[in-house]
Amino acid sequence: MILVTGASGNVGAEVVRALLNANEQVRALTRGAHPAGLPAEVEAVTGDLDQPETLRAALDGVRGVFLLPGYQDMPAVLAEIRRAGAGRVVLLSGSSAADGDTTNAVSAYMIRSEAAAREAGVPWTILRPFGLMSNTLRWRPQLRHGDVVVQPFANVPVAMIDPYDIAAVAAVALRAGTHDGRCYTLSGPDPLLPADRVRILGEVLGRDLRLDAQSSTEAREQMGAEMPQEYVDAFFSFYVDGTLDESHALPTVEEILQRKPRTFAQWAAAHAEAFR
Repeated sequence: MILVTGASGNVGAEVVRALLNANEQVRALTRGAHPAGLPAEVEAVTGDLDQPETLRAALDGVRGVFLLPGYQDMPAVLAEIRRAGAGRVVLLSGSSAADGDTTNAVSAYMIRSEAAAREAGVPWTILRPFGLMSNTLRWRPQLRHGDVVVQPFANVPVAMIDPYDIAAVAAVALRAGTHDGRCYTLSGPDPLLPADRVRILGEVLGRDLRLDAQSSTEAREQMGAEMPQEYVDAFFSFYVDGTLDESHALPTVEEILQRKPRTFAQWAAAHAEAFR
């Protein structure tokens, strides 16, 4: 049995599917009833990662855990996983954790989560993906009302990765011990500007989409209405000050999976209905 946290999210849902396709028994951590969209063969168990003591039923009998970062007491979460006797943890992190900058709010929670995983006494694998292709789903509200996408940081190329590929790597790491104690940075096959994604998505949808590059002032105002200021500052540090470079395609996915990572065009085709 493998426990997947965040099983209804963009990455977690793909991890569930990858494990089911590998004929693994899967349990999903939920906060309530069986979530819509979760496959019927997945066992849903209630628990809250911000209350580690509530995880014991979910962890009973599991041999692996796919774990999201950033909860209030990650050492306590990992202590519960160790107490349950799980054989390994695969932690989803991010590439900015590599710089060790705990003054950056986004990097800091991933750095703390990684430290908890390394120190828990449970075999671990850490995945540090670049930006997710699924972030493009944030454009859906705009595209319901027109063909213009307003996007900040329009001059920043990112070799974005499909969550499908993150999940495939996670499933390999969860099912075998050959990746224990390893930290992998994962990218997609090509560095893309937002304008590239708009063009490719438009080709897939058969629409003449265009990008409206948001100014830094506009981006700060909008982001400030959506998230705490320390996270706004973190993203401006990444993409305006240039402290994070995710523009280089890496060979890691192909080395682990023996196939090339999926392209943005493949992601867009697989998710086209979400934009219609």
